[in-house]
Amino acid sequence: MARGVAILGSTGSIGTTALRVLARHPDRFRVAALTAFANATLLREQAEIHHPSFVGVVRNGSMHPDGWREGTACLIEAAQRPDVDIVLNAIVGAAGLDATLAAVRAGKRVALANKETLVVAGELVEAACKEGGGEIVPVDSEHSAILQCLAGRSPAEVRRLLITASGGPFRDWPRERLERATIADALQHPTWRMGRKITIDSATLANKALEVIEAHFLFGLPYERIEVVVHPQSVVHSMVEFVDGSVLAQMGVPSMELPVLYALTHPDRVADTGVPPFDPVELSPLTFERVRAAEFPALRLGLEAGRAGGAAPAVFNAANEQAVALFLEGRIPFSGIPHAIGAALAALAGAEGGSREALIAADQEARRLVRSIFP
Repeated sequence: MARGVAILGSTGSIGTTALRVLARHPDRFRVAALTAFANATLLREQAEIHHPSFVGVVRNGSMHPDGWREGTACLIEAAQRPDVDIVLNAIVGAAGLDATLAAVRAGKRVALANKETLVVAGELVEAACKEGGGEIVPVDSEHSAILQCLAGRSPAEVRRLLITASGGPFRDWPRERLERATIADALQHPTWRMGRKITIDSATLANKALEVIEAHFLFGLPYERIEVVVHPQSVVHSMVEFVDGSVLAQMGVPSMELPVLYALTHPDRVADTGVPPFDPVELSPLTFERVRAAEFPALRLGLEAGRAGGAAPAVFNAANEQAVALFLEGRIPFSGIPHAIGAALAALAGAEGGSREALIAADQEARRLVRSIFP
């Protein structure tokens, strides 16, 4: 029997990729629910093709057919529906947290493309999984790679995780040139085609800090056993070094179709034709570099926030989201992003983070503070 899938954020890059994957496997999956933030036109096209039983749009006032749900409540409703077995959470930013919590408390599998969920409230999500019997399976290519390499092994067998980073468009730019980086420069990712926010996160390397924090919660390893290494070709998606010195890597062409499919079918694998065959000769050479930490302070700030715990990761994420939005509006320079993050972390050090309400309060205060720095 086909499993029902809800796609939260269906009009974004991951959401549209997921719909392509699902369309190739109608015997295994059916689209049960679709939600989008505001792109009602594309959402309507998707609904006409896939015929979900539930459609929701977050932004009120969008022109859409009768019967669609409106507002943020549509995300929760979609995530809890009885005809949904898997929730693919492709919402951008901390806005995805409540839907993840609702889904795992309802016993669903969450195919998680919204890394901010675990960054902001990893401990709360872990508790919710135990409470409701739900599970988190990562969609990010790096975490999917680690999951595949681990193959159920205990954290005690792992020496370290090596998360690869493309290095983004500014991998070899000197610091003085980075000061003059434009929006157009930052959006020119060398290997991946992603949404605007995550592309900027790749340019600052803030995305790697988010991924390290996510890996900490997904795989139960301390931060000192999770490292980042630059791999410009984006073919090795991550590596696991075991205690005996053996290193396993998951490799493939830079495409999100495989990690999306694996998150839906894990631990099983199904035949699929969506990703081009792997040609190691054509994709060579494969190179690795150390991170230029001094030129990309957002990575350092995020790792420090993760180690600090409490509300610090939520503050890091919120300050980054707000600063990226200001950069994309042309209101701050590229260098203003890590400056804003550092200021928010310094001002809100020690903020309480033991509950959802406390974390949301820290999130909102971090955003307010960043806006006050760059009015």
